[in-house]
Amino acid sequence: MPTVAVTDASFEADVLKSDKPVLVDFWADWCGPCKMIGPSLEEIAEELGDKVTIAKMDIMANTDVPGQIGVKSIPLMVLFKDGKPVAQKLGAAPKSALKGWLESEL
Repeated sequence: MPTVAVTDASFEADVLKSDKPVLVDFWADWCGPCKMIGPSLEEIAEELGDKVTIAKMDIMANTDVPGQIGVKSIPLMVLFKDGKPVAQKLGAAPKSALKGWLESEL
């Protein structure tokens, strides 16, 4: 399952009301580290798609949700379960580290 684009308008339905955990990657087009982890997140989405949805939110196009959550640095990945943030990881990391962290939180 590929990553899903999430917007301020779709956040509640796509993330908060999801029946499975959702990892939201807060990113921006000008962010080099964000671009570095993008392909890894796509691969992880394919590998773990039955357990978790991986969503991406462009903080430049969507400012409401990142403001409410308090996103100050990117890339920031926040894992939501049952509509609540339960874990977060800041910064770029190799795919193996990202996947290991995510699996440990699921």
